[in-house]
Amino acid sequence: MMEIASRSQLRMSFLRWALVTVPLVLLLGTLSGRAANSGYGNPWFDALDKPSFMPPGWTFGAAWTLLYIFLGLALAMLLHARGARGRGLVVTLFLVQLAMNYAWSPLFFAAHEIGAALALILAMIALTIVLVGLAWRIRRGAALLMLPYLGWLCFAAALTFAIDRANPGASELAPGRASTDIRL
Repeated sequence: MMEIASRSQLRMSFLRWALVTVPLVLLLGTLSGRAANSGYGNPWFDALDKPSFMPPGWTFGAAWTLLYIFLGLALAMLLHARGARGRGLVVTLFLVQLAMNYAWSPLFFAAHEIGAALALILAMIALTIVLVGLAWRIRRGAALLMLPYLGWLCFAAALTFAIDRANPGASELAPGRASTDIRL
């Protein structure tokens, strides 16, 4: 029996996806940040020179919470777009970009690799631009929900670049990176 789903059935289908994707994206992002000891309170990060446009610490928690909610909703919209041409590619690129996002905090805050973190965030920006363009063809709402994320990535890249420039020997400031070398 072939029946077309009603609007309420379609809405419920989207909500079921969102009930999974939003908490999952938010939880994984939070775990990534916590595992890496992200932000202020990290002794290595606190020791770095920061640019004048560095926002207060609470800004990052608030911004990332909202952005992860937006990303979870965008993912739900894309998953809900069954039968849309190119959906598989867009979902795959979305998940790759999200994995890159989750890898950034450990790379920057735990591994103290500012240059590699900058390269990663630039790759995330490029991939997100492509992703927004492809998602626009499938679900414009999903693409629009990714625009604040893209803006924040650009801001975060500027911060990372400024921190990299101001702290050329930052990896050696790393508390906890013990060395048996004796410096004279």
